[in-house]
Amino acid sequence: MTSAITSVLVANRGEIASRVFATCVSMGLSTVAVYSDPDADAPHVRAADSAVRLPGSTSAETYLRGDKIIAAAKAAGADAIHPGYGFLSENAEFAQAVIDAGLVWIGPPPAAITAMGSKVNAKALMDSAGVPVLKDIDPESVTEADLPLLIKASAGGGGRGMRIVRELGELADAVAGARREAESAFGDATVFCEPYVERGHHIEVQVMADDHGQVWTVGERECSIQRRHQKVVEEAPAPLVERVGGDMRDRLFAAARTAVESIGYRGAGTVEFLADENGKFFFLETNTRLQVEHPVTELTTGVDLVEWQLRVAMGEPLGEAPVAAEAGGPGRAQRRGISTGHAIEVRLYAEDPANDWQPQSGTVVRIDVPATVRFGLLERPGIRVDSGIADGSEISTFYDPMLAKVISWAPDRTQAAAILARALADAKIHGVVTNRDMLVNTLREKDFLAGATDTSYLSEERIAALSKPLAGDGADLLAATVAALAASVRNRAAATAVPGAPSGWRNIPSDYQRKTYLAADGTEIVARYRFGRDGSVELPDLEGVSVESVSGDTVVLTRDGVSRRYEASIAGDQVFVDWPGASVSLTRAPRFIDPAAVQRPGSLLAPMPGSVIRVAVAEGDRVVAGQPLLWLEAMKMEHTVSAPADGIVSVLGVEAGQQLSVGEVLAVIADEDEATAE
Repeated sequence: MTSAITSVLVANRGEIASRVFATCVSMGLSTVAVYSDPDADAPHVRAADSAVRLPGSTSAETYLRGDKIIAAAKAAGADAIHPGYGFLSENAEFAQAVIDAGLVWIGPPPAAITAMGSKVNAKALMDSAGVPVLKDIDPESVTEADLPLLIKASAGGGGRGMRIVRELGELADAVAGARREAESAFGDATVFCEPYVERGHHIEVQVMADDHGQVWTVGERECSIQRRHQKVVEEAPAPLVERVGGDMRDRLFAAARTAVESIGYRGAGTVEFLADENGKFFFLETNTRLQVEHPVTELTTGVDLVEWQLRVAMGEPLGEAPVAAEAGGPGRAQRRGISTGHAIEVRLYAEDPANDWQPQSGTVVRIDVPATVRFGLLERPGIRVDSGIADGSEISTFYDPMLAKVISWAPDRTQAAAILARALADAKIHGVVTNRDMLVNTLREKDFLAGATDTSYLSEERIAALSKPLAGDGADLLAATVAALAASVRNRAAATAVPGAPSGWRNIPSDYQRKTYLAADGTEIVARYRFGRDGSVELPDLEGVSVESVSGDTVVLTRDGVSRRYEASIAGDQVFVDWPGASVSLTRAPRFIDPAAVQRPGSLLAPMPGSVIRVAVAEGDRVVAGQPLLWLEAMKMEHTVSAPADGIVSVLGVEAGQQLSVGEVLAVIADEDEATAE
């Protein structure tokens, strides 16, 4: 049956909404956005032809309200709904409601979503169809012999609701935490357990199916580099499959085809597998939607997956996939998922990898990632950027903290990694802490370049090394000096008294001028400099460094005959210094300390905005270092706050359900002598 589509509403936000709109425009279709109150001025709203407000801030009030979204589509005159990913994208009831409303559902049949919606049921179905699976274990019947095991949410993905259990005593708390997180993210607290493969590889096959019995297997991807069971780096083709060789790819494609054919699938989907080093693999789940990492498949096969989602939804047959060009570029769609070249995607998050991956919130002052294309295919080696963030965007605690997906394509993996690392290193990202330096270090790390990556790649030891700043040792003082020199020029340009005199001019040589900044870790940095009568600049603390030129936003420094240009920009008290391959963020130190900002010793402060889920202690309780005190929910993830040292809870400033801002006092842990004195 053919269904004409003229206008598409995307029931989602951020980069995936903008991504779908880009293809809709190329196909001549009108676009409709929906938005929550925090997203009122978001780029995806501005990218659409029209937009409908969903009153509220949280997902539950807005993007998870199927009735409001369907009403918005009708009000805006849309005749089709694309769900994107996350939120309602794998909700069979919503899919059926869209169809019942007389709208075109750009996704698989509700029955297929239901069949794959529960991971427990999906694995049983795949087992009966002959697809290899890992056995399920009821959380109530786990024994020591079952360890280690992985707890998973039955109704969702993205790492939410996942826990690894290696000791039986950890099981009860891990199951309870997984259930809370699953309920919050998906509205379903059902969890199950399965054996945990310590050094596994996450391999997935992209499929596309139509209503005429045709199925494409559009290449495979490897997504083994994960933090908190959420993917960070994705590649196509999969390094493991390339290394194992033989018939592994054919077996993966055959299993994926069996999986989707057994449930009468239609549209784009992904069949995910867990593989070992020898190429043996097991079914994990079928994602009945587009995946976040779909660009790496598009760039290596030339297939616009969103375009084919729309065409299949309109009843078009897939037909025979044409063969890709032999060389010179990604070509077009491919038969049997044969890829051309290599693509790597990284997820740029507002988070702090060195601090337990804490998500960050705040204003993105500037985001500028060098890009060849945005949301499109590449005809030559380069960079694609998919982002729903722009200068001035606010990173809210209500949604995922991803800023952008940055994707490279090149004829081979080594070049793809190199150009992606360069683009990220040169990016200007101001205003929030990100995982950018960790991503660049990963792309340049020897094990990564050798393809020796599995799901344990981001170990605690490796994270410490990968999280080191790209700027290197001594960069904070250098950046502070650049910021101080640029600020001096700006200040003199705005001066009304003796405007022609250089900064700090005196009749006789005087002491050095000073400006004080705070580094990211709070360390105080004093930049000293002195402008000479001849326009020269003295830098007493930077041996061998001379100043070639200074303006209000650019400073050129020379060391050992090598000149380098530094750019300095200011946003309030924040100062950002960028140069090729690195950047430093500083804060101008206040001249006077606000007494109200001084916290008493032992204070535990909220590391991020969020809400208190549970409190495990009371005032007067004795605690030991590392003991969980309370749990916070932020950006759909659960975060544990533990005691930093042995002591007594002398103050408990929060209760379950309380909303917090960054820096609010959660509790005060005093040693026994202090507590007794009080």
